[in-house]
Amino acid sequence: MLRLHFTAEDLLRVSFATEPAPLTELVTAMALLQRRSLPPVLSGWQRRTRRALPARAGILTSLVPPSARGPMFLDPLSRGLEDGLDTVLRSPAARVRSDLDHVCPAVRPRTPWVRRLACQDREAWQLLEDALRDAYDTVLAGSWNHVRSAFDAERAWRTRLLADHGLLTTLAGLGPGGRWEGTTLIYDCPEDAEGHLSGHGVVLLPSVLWQGRPLVALRDDGPSVLLYASTATLPLLGPGPDGASPTGLAALLGRTRAAVLHLLVRQRTTTEIARELRIGKSSASEHAKALRAARLICTQRDGNVAWHWCTPLGLDLLAATGQAADRSDRTGNGPGPAITSYPAVRANPGGSRPPWPAS
Repeated sequence: MLRLHFTAEDLLRVSFATEPAPLTELVTAMALLQRRSLPPVLSGWQRRTRRALPARAGILTSLVPPSARGPMFLDPLSRGLEDGLDTVLRSPAARVRSDLDHVCPAVRPRTPWVRRLACQDREAWQLLEDALRDAYDTVLAGSWNHVRSAFDAERAWRTRLLADHGLLTTLAGLGPGGRWEGTTLIYDCPEDAEGHLSGHGVVLLPSVLWQGRPLVALRDDGPSVLLYASTATLPLLGPGPDGASPTGLAALLGRTRAAVLHLLVRQRTTTEIARELRIGKSSASEHAKALRAARLICTQRDGNVAWHWCTPLGLDLLAATGQAADRSDRTGNGPGPAITSYPAVRANPGGSRPPWPAS
């Protein structure tokens, strides 16, 4: 089991990440590419992405294995890809060496490229930047709007739970068997792991791609990060022809109306709905009217502008359909928690293609 020891200061400093972290989602996706067994809904994506991934991106796979126990400097919280890359490239040398000493050779071989990274070799770090860019462009760039929408839906649902049921219930619900013993948060998992928070609090980071148990990145100089699997459906599978996510919600409401409801986990205008879904403004208005009549959204006018957003009933419906898809799409049998970093990837510095294990 995973045991996380909170102090009173930590409980007062719990917050949700405001947006998905591109590099965290990237390395999570890369970890999925290395899995030997995935549910059928993901196996096709895995095959297509393995074929499309540039050879240069294979260097990433020498840093973290499919078990997701990799260096924390590789996938920081960030506001966009460029901000994340800048944070990675400015990682203090002492932290890089410490992270790599923890990972290599404990779970990955210490390759010549990894040794050059630890020594701050400029060419090695340029190769890392190029690999991260290539991998992001191939794996996530085309799906990032869907990743963001799924993240927004998950965050809206969890903050609703927080308001209705409180902090302790919300945190316990982030992983299997979640429960409290005093100020210690416990999740069930095959391996034993234990961590003490530093009094700086914890940032809750839902991942719409991660398939395993909660992962914790402990920090002494700032908030720790608790990464957990979102209930939202996997956005890498792609939207329907009119933008709706591939869930049962589309069968209930229709694809376009389901897509509108997904968008409205964030407040949006009629014009923004029309632009996002590439439909006419009058059509967007009609869909909003129907959802409002069903009490799934509410609308407020500000002059000539109509603002729409989900009601609690709408969020409940999104969460319910997301959880149903989640049970069928996710294995629920991923590796145990790592009190190191959230997922990153493995690598092949000299090979012509990434060394994917045989499925």
